[in-house]
Amino acid sequence: MYLEVDVTLMEPVGARQYQKFLPAEHAVQYLDATGELTESDARYPRPSDDRLAEMYRNMFLGRRFDQQATALTKQGRLAVYPSSRGQDACQIAAAMCLRPTDWMFPTYRDSMALAARGIDQVELLGMLAGEWHCGYDPVRYRTAPQCTPLATQLLHATGLAYGETRKGRDTIALVFCGDGATSEGDFHEALNFAAVFKAPVIFLVQNNGFAISVPIARQSVAPTLAHKGVGYGVGSEQVDGNDPVAMLAVMDEAARFVRAGNGPVIVEAHTYRIDAHTNADDASRYRDDAEVEHWLGRDPLARLEKYLRGKALIDDGVADALTAEAEAAATALRAGMNVDRPTDPMDLFRYVFAEQTPQLREQQAQVEAELAAESEEH
Repeated sequence: MYLEVDVTLMEPVGARQYQKFLPAEHAVQYLDATGELTESDARYPRPSDDRLAEMYRNMFLGRRFDQQATALTKQGRLAVYPSSRGQDACQIAAAMCLRPTDWMFPTYRDSMALAARGIDQVELLGMLAGEWHCGYDPVRYRTAPQCTPLATQLLHATGLAYGETRKGRDTIALVFCGDGATSEGDFHEALNFAAVFKAPVIFLVQNNGFAISVPIARQSVAPTLAHKGVGYGVGSEQVDGNDPVAMLAVMDEAARFVRAGNGPVIVEAHTYRIDAHTNADDASRYRDDAEVEHWLGRDPLARLEKYLRGKALIDDGVADALTAEAEAAATALRAGMNVDRPTDPMDLFRYVFAEQTPQLREQQAQVEAELAAESEEH
C-alpha cells in the first residue's frame, strides 16, 4: 500500500490531501538482475503481460536503433551521438506512459525515447547530423527539441504543463534530466514552481552515476535524488531503472497521479550508461572495466527477455521476427542518412528575427555577394 502523509498544497486551511508518492526505502524493483521475480513489497500495480511484451518489442527496436546511430558517428554521418544503451528501460517506459496528446521534453541522450514515441528516425537524428533546426516537427509529435543545455527543459515542461492546465486540458508533460542536471538552479526553480501551482509534470531523473565524469557522490549527499522532491512537496519515488517491469509500473502510476490533478512527481531511476558520455568521450579516464561489467550483468533488455521467455510470452520465432524488423529499420535509417539535405544559406538570416536588424541585412548582403561571385567563377 502507499505510504501516506498529510500535506496541504494550495488548499484552504484545514483541507487534507494525501501525498501518495514518497520515496521507498529501497528502489522499487520487480525483477532481479537475472530476470527473476523478486519478493517485492512495491506498491504499484504490475503491468500486464501484454504491455510488457510491447515494452520488450520497443526496447529491442530501440537498442538496434541506438547501435546504428552509434555506428553512424564512425561513418561521419553524425557529428556526435550520446548513446542511451543501458538506459533502455527508462527510455521506453517514459514513452509508453504518455498519451499522444501529452508532451515530452527530452535531453540530448533520449533519442531512443523519441524513436519509441514514433518520430521518424532520420528526422530525429537531424540535429546530431548538423542540421540547423531540431530535425522533426515538435508540434506534430508533441515533443520538444532535444535539449543540450542542462536543466533548461525542466522549466519549459513546467510552463507548458501549467499553461495546459489553465486551458482546462488534461495534458501532462514528461521531462527527462540526468543526475548532473539536479545540481543546476533551473532544476530547483522548476520543481518549486510546479509544486506551488500543481503543474502536471513528471520529472524523470536518469541517475546513471556520472555527470559526464563527475560521480554522484561529488554532486549530492541527499539519501537519494528523489528525496529532493520531498522538500518542495513534490511526489517522489526511486526505482531500479534497469528493471523494465518496475520502470513501467512506476511511470504508469506517475502519469495517472499527475493527470488526476495531484501536482508533479519526480522519479529517480537508478541506471547506468554502458557506453561513454558521447563518442568524443574517453570513459576509461574516470571509470574502470569492472564497473561496466557489473552493469552489463544488469542489462534491462536481457532481464525482461528472461522473464517473458519464462512465461512463454516470447520464443525464438518472436525473437527472429523482431531481429528482422530491427534490421529493416536500421537499413532504412542508413539509407535515409545517406541522402544529402538541400540547404539554403539564406536560412542563416531568415529566421533570426521577425524583422531583420541592419547588421543582419548587411551580413546577408555580404554572403549573397560572395555566393554570386563564386557562381560566376564556375
